[in-house]
Amino acid sequence: MAHDAGAFCVVDSTVATPVLTQPLELGADVVMHSATKYLNGHSDVLAGVLVANRKMAGSGLWQNIRKIRRNEGCCLSSFDAWLLQRGLRTVHLRVRTQSKQAMEIAKQFSQLDGVQVLYPGLPSFPGHELAKRQVCKYLTFHSQTPADIQWKGGKEQALAFLNACKVSCASYEVFKNATSLGGVESLIEHRYLNNTLSNLPLTARFRASVEGPSSPVPDDLLRLSIGIEDREDLLGDLMHAYLVAVKRQS
Repeated sequence: MAHDAGAFCVVDSTVATPVLTQPLELGADVVMHSATKYLNGHSDVLAGVLVANRKMAGSGLWQNIRKIRRNEGCCLSSFDAWLLQRGLRTVHLRVRTQSKQAMEIAKQFSQLDGVQVLYPGLPSFPGHELAKRQVCKYLTFHSQTPADIQWKGGKEQALAFLNACKVSCASYEVFKNATSLGGVESLIEHRYLNNTLSNLPLTARFRASVEGPSSPVPDDLLRLSIGIEDREDLLGDLMHAYLVAVKRQS
């Protein structure tokens, strides 16, 4: 579609990673990654990556990108480059483990009352068939790591689940309340209300206060980024939080 309009096709493949899909093989001109996330995988590097196909590499646009990089000095330090290289050595192991665990959690939560799980690996996901065609070329499961959960009980039930999970985390040290994804640790976040900004007034912590009334983020949605911890520990924390949330809503 982009090429038919005379435009370049640029894909942000941060979530899928090269382990699960290769957009250049699907016709993309440029692929971008927030290397801070899965490529590094240890939450200790700020980095980004742009990769172009051979045709794009000879274009004026790509030459301008290289010129900006060279002239403005937006390059990694030697130590950050070493940390990123370290993470790349295990990216295939981490992403496969995280995806398998996310798939199991998504399956189990999709069977519970009062929640809707948004996850590409589930047949109920609107883009499931597209994900099957484009993702996980080398794997037997069709999934990626972040999973979203919407609560039929609304924002109050979503926050009850989050708070119960945080209490559980204090005991098991599994899920952390944070805005990120792709690290070895499991994270949970209320997307509408950014609870990590606890030093700000409540009104300033709402995404909609920044994005405006047209913000597409539902107030009943939680995002989970699944790490590499023991699957039973993860499920135990989440099921405990689910029971607490359901009990408070009843």
